[in-house]
Amino acid sequence: MNPPFFEYQNAVKILCGDHALERIPDELRHLGAAHPLLLTDTMLMKLGIATIVAELMSEEGCPAAATFTDIPVDSSLSVVNRIASLFREHACDSIVAVGGGSVIDSAKGVRLVLSQETDDILSLSGVENLVRGRHVPFIVVPTTAGTGSECTGVAVIRNEAQDVKMEFLSPFVEPDVAILDARMTLKLPARATASTGMDALCHAIEAASCLQKNPLSDAHATAAISLVSRYLLRAVEAPSDADARLHMALAATLAGIAFSNSMVGGVHAIGHALGGVCHVPHADVMAILLPHVMRYNLSKADRSYAELLPYMIGMEAAAALPREQRAQALLDSVVGLTQKLHDAAGLHLRLRDLGVPEQELEHVAEVALNDGALIVNPVALDKERTLQLLRAAY
Repeated sequence: MNPPFFEYQNAVKILCGDHALERIPDELRHLGAAHPLLLTDTMLMKLGIATIVAELMSEEGCPAAATFTDIPVDSSLSVVNRIASLFREHACDSIVAVGGGSVIDSAKGVRLVLSQETDDILSLSGVENLVRGRHVPFIVVPTTAGTGSECTGVAVIRNEAQDVKMEFLSPFVEPDVAILDARMTLKLPARATASTGMDALCHAIEAASCLQKNPLSDAHATAAISLVSRYLLRAVEAPSDADARLHMALAATLAGIAFSNSMVGGVHAIGHALGGVCHVPHADVMAILLPHVMRYNLSKADRSYAELLPYMIGMEAAAALPREQRAQALLDSVVGLTQKLHDAAGLHLRLRDLGVPEQELEHVAEVALNDGALIVNPVALDKERTLQLLRAAY
């Protein structure tokens, strides 16, 4: 059933495929920029991944005016403010972000600080409460195939003082251009490939089953699910398979567009709390929690799950099952995929495997209750039910 009203936005120009990276200098010029700030992290510089982008920019006469690599695993408010100061100090006129979710979300935060002409991102907290402000040209090059942050209107940034992850929701954090190039994920380790791929699957399934789902977000979500089911295990087992890598990058982007235009749900609400309290990798948490929250949601999300099954296992296989078995079959296929990824790449299946202290679970459950994603979860979650899910996943 279609909702009585919904909104949809995706203003990001997507360049996908062969030699997409080589287009960055031209895209900067089209945006009227010539002195970009390059944002990445230390590991990507050491691996030479970010260096590829930096060298291409220099060769085409558009070198970085400044480079910042000291971005933590979880983006933070203080780091965002530091980067904004660096941008102004070096008279930069644009941002090129090369990295995973933390780098991209940090860059989004910097863009907000600059466009709103403030010194502290905390002053901008809220949901869609900002005007456009000054345009700061912004190009994103994702190096994982999971977050979809290259095409979303949300930045998740950690508040160190309160041990929580804050969400900054605004259409004005969307990049101008997203570059999808297989070269950026070829060196991603197998387990990271598995977990980030499951992050993309989680985005798609929650987007297509939450209370704010709509026909346009569903179209992107189902396309993402189909690609993940076909290419994730292949990318894990054959890391140099550029075709599988590129299709997974596209799946992550499609899933990002989907949830940015509907919402997520309980997996992300609990996952954000775990990340804020226990500092564990977001993608790993998504992979662990997804089956547990899906099982909890089955009573209300059964129709949505049944409709997603053909994209997960194929039309003929899904049609062969009685309608009343299809929702459970989707859950079973997700569990089966996580087990295959565990066997192939050591994907974590339990929270204890990430070093989450059992004594922190109650605190995590309390923090999760303040996450906006809970509002659109198909089945209501209170502290006790959230704690039960955490214990089941532990």
